[in-house]
Amino acid sequence: MPEISDFYGIIITMLFDDHNPPHFHVKYGEYRALITIKDGIIKGSLPRRALNLVFEWLDLHREELLDNWNRVENRKDLFKIEPLP
Repeated sequence: MPEISDFYGIIITMLFDDHNPPHFHVKYGEYRALITIKDGIIKGSLPRRALNLVFEWLDLHREELLDNWNRVENRKDLFKIEPLP
């Protein structure tokens, strides 16, 4: 599971051969979630503070995430995405 960003203990990954819609996976301690890139729909759970940070990051990097999703579909290496400052 390629890691594309890591900030405040939040790890963001994407999987090769994953299903649509375009999404990314989030790990934070024992919490796990899947979040769609376009709509921000959540499967799983995260503490509110961590979820707010993920959504802030998503808003800043939506286009880069979609570019990485296209790379996943074409089995190309993923780009790292800047963490939150």
